[in-house]
Amino acid sequence: MIAASSPREPILVVGAGPAGATAARALAAAGVRVRLLDRAAFPRNKPCGGGISMRALRRFPYLELALPRIATHTVARLHLEGPGGESTLIESDGPAALLVRRVEFDALLVSLALEAGAELVSGADIVQAAEDAHGVTLTARDGRRFQAPIVIAADGVHSVIARRLGLNRGWPTSSVALDMMEETPRAELRDLDPSTLWVAYGYEPSIEDCGMRSADSSESPIRNPQSSIRNSQARQGYAYIFPKRDHVNVGIGYVLSHYREAIDQSPYELQRGFVSRLRDRGIVSGESNRSHFTPFLIPVGGPLRQPGRGRVLLTGDAGGFVNGVTAEGIYYAMVSGDLAARAVLERAPVSTLARRYRRACDYEIGAELRDSVLLQRFLFADRRRIARIIGGAHRERQVTQWILDFAVGRQSYRTLRRRLLARSPMLLGRLWWERLAKRKALPAAGATVTI
Repeated sequence: MIAASSPREPILVVGAGPAGATAARALAAAGVRVRLLDRAAFPRNKPCGGGISMRALRRFPYLELALPRIATHTVARLHLEGPGGESTLIESDGPAALLVRRVEFDALLVSLALEAGAELVSGADIVQAAEDAHGVTLTARDGRRFQAPIVIAADGVHSVIARRLGLNRGWPTSSVALDMMEETPRAELRDLDPSTLWVAYGYEPSIEDCGMRSADSSESPIRNPQSSIRNSQARQGYAYIFPKRDHVNVGIGYVLSHYREAIDQSPYELQRGFVSRLRDRGIVSGESNRSHFTPFLIPVGGPLRQPGRGRVLLTGDAGGFVNGVTAEGIYYAMVSGDLAARAVLERAPVSTLARRYRRACDYEIGAELRDSVLLQRFLFADRRRIARIIGGAHRERQVTQWILDFAVGRQSYRTLRRRLLARSPMLLGRLWWERLAKRKALPAAGATVTI
């Protein structure tokens, strides 16, 4: 057990992003010695869309008091588009999403952890990890060694700790998305409606945007740009415009396996073509700037079945805590970091730590994240399903309101799920079918992203 007055070596939290900083703050606020390690010095930039559902403010009340320290922007309007051009505009009766720059937001969370009493060690690039019956030893690239009774790993999608300790030896390429994003000042690139979050699902580049591999080599993709989509399957990707106060984030993403199989162009060529299409449609003005462009990977295959073992807990992207439909990760990172800290603080044997943490994650966000992966597979299996969902947003006003209530924190996911299944009983059967299909689908040899 961990007592607040324990004189033992400090708990180590590796990675000072939203998951790690939240865990460190929670531990320090409870009087536990905690050391927060990160290979960077803060403030540091982090590629990310920077969108957070407003329910984060209900889940973490202290955050609302701290946000005035940084530039933020809220939106109450969501523009949704489908692969065939169908679209709808959804409006909330209040702010539904919070937009931040990660360079500022992450630094804010770190400062909150330090104010609570955590210690920050910058420049600690962890390259080795070992665990025994007495604790965990981490080794940095510069030779420094850190020892602790417990480690909370928040070191991202490429988690060194997860790999070194055998908790995750690699993500299947079907379980990660390649997000290609630029965060550019409004003086260079500007969205023409900063009051609206713009999102497209099953986004299909034009011929000018990218080369596309044909499903039938005898058929030219120029004559039939949809030939690589079999049986009306939607392209496994998305596109977005996230308005910030002084910047705009424009990005496009694809499930990595789909990108490798179907897209011939480099990430930035694809991004530049996307911005060009948006400009031709009058949605943005200005130019793409490669210096602001950063491609990165997001785990979208759901949380690891075992996000912890022994004395080590995986949080945030390291544990796969990302929504498979929206690709939102910040909220889930903070929740998993907080739950990891709570598991450490419980007066219970360390031998039960990982099990208690897994149960806490399953209870609060597990069903939500697992369902998001099933829904992702269900929607992208047939582009017409995306069109029906988007087209039904206005017809099913009650359902749309339920989803908005969930996004702002007025109702739990359990309540939303129960209402949706009562409204559409067949949806449950479809989700279960997707779950069975997922279990039967085994990754092909070599089809992993080494971390």
